[in-house]
Amino acid sequence: MISVKTFSILILFLLLTFCLAGNVLASNNDVTNSTVVQEMVASEEGEVEHELPSPYMVLPFIILLAMIATGPLFYHHFWERNYPKIALFLGAITVVYYIVFLHDTHSLRHTAAEYLSFIALLSSLFVASGGILIKVDRKATPMLNSIILLFGAVIANVIGTTGASMLLIRPFIKLNKDRIKPFHIIFFIFAVSNVGGALTPIGDPPLFLGFLKGVEFFWVVQHVWYIWLPTILAIIAVFYFIDLKNGNNNNSEVTYSNKIEFSGMKNVVYLLIIVISVFIDPAVISWVPSLDPLPFGIREIIMFSVVYFSYKSADKEILKANEFDFEPIKEVAYLFIGIFATMIPALQLIAHMAQAKGDILTPGIFYWSTGVLSAFLDNAPTYLNFLSAALGKFNLEMTTTGVLELQNLHPIYLSAISVGAVFFGAMTYIGNGPNFMVKSISERSGIKMPSFFGYLIKYSLPILIPIFIIVWLLFYYLQG
Repeated sequence: MISVKTFSILILFLLLTFCLAGNVLASNNDVTNSTVVQEMVASEEGEVEHELPSPYMVLPFIILLAMIATGPLFYHHFWERNYPKIALFLGAITVVYYIVFLHDTHSLRHTAAEYLSFIALLSSLFVASGGILIKVDRKATPMLNSIILLFGAVIANVIGTTGASMLLIRPFIKLNKDRIKPFHIIFFIFAVSNVGGALTPIGDPPLFLGFLKGVEFFWVVQHVWYIWLPTILAIIAVFYFIDLKNGNNNNSEVTYSNKIEFSGMKNVVYLLIIVISVFIDPAVISWVPSLDPLPFGIREIIMFSVVYFSYKSADKEILKANEFDFEPIKEVAYLFIGIFATMIPALQLIAHMAQAKGDILTPGIFYWSTGVLSAFLDNAPTYLNFLSAALGKFNLEMTTTGVLELQNLHPIYLSAISVGAVFFGAMTYIGNGPNFMVKSISERSGIKMPSFFGYLIKYSLPILIPIFIIVWLLFYYLQG
């Protein structure tokens, strides 16, 4: 039986999503005032002209988003059995539309390459870290938990948010086994799986894409650290005081050795290989061969190879102790192939509108626009679309020279896009790939995680939005 409150939330969500679709329709009509709009799509062969998609093609994405939000809540068993088919079916609608009606295979190839790069990185980090076992034989306290979150946020910039999340989530759960609550996992997602990785291109996929487009490697840490530090400390401070109220359910009769054990050192080598392979790209190293027209490169081949060899060579006792299986990455792979496909029209329409109205876009608008859309679209392609819009605002091209000019002459815009994409990825389960994986691992450990709505309404809106508003006021509104 659906409660009135739950039903009201569902209706509100559907109204908001369809209002979003209506706004896209209206804005698109205002900007184009015609039924056929041409978009210049960059390719290696030159400039290829394609029609923009019909605004009605955002509906498959809205339907998928609505089902991700409502499925586990209202039709759990049906959703668990059929989510792969639903994601593939809705994605196929968009693919067929682009092939048959727009004759645009370039956008599909580009999205396929982004998806394969995305899933190669996530799956390799997931499997490699699954062969590493960390045991913390200490009493769980709010201070120790806070230190772990801060440590995870820092190392996320070295091994990525996915690597840090997969490495620490299991020991974090086991450490708190007698007092674990959903908020422990939510704050882990906030700090380790998202905001933590805002300092380097390795940290989060949006920043890596910016690096491939020409943003200097150390530019992000130089221009974001003073935003990152107070934000991550504020999130952990809120967690600390909530965890203080959580009480102490540790068994007082248990004695602790206070030791930290680390097993699976050979899988650390695999993690190192993954991090190095991130840079094996023709856009970074000129002598690296391109496999074009294949939608993947040497980097992805290395990462998928790590998936196979790290799993085959992993210590089976460690895998068993970690309760390792492939279900979390399977869920991410299916859902995000649907998300990547169905969001192509939405991203193209948004990019077109942003470029058309670039003269009125302030750093604050870039921050909120990139952020809000990164919460509901994947944050990596959202970053690229707003990077393109920022370049268009200053009549710059999406080339290394253009990106360098933007970062040097208009750094506040690039900062706003970078911070918005990474920080707001924590707003929902679908904002960033590791979020779903952490949720899945936690649920398989017996933790009852909040629904899509519960996560948004109970945690991210009341906790993150006030912090993000302060970030906006201090760094983009007053300085913009």
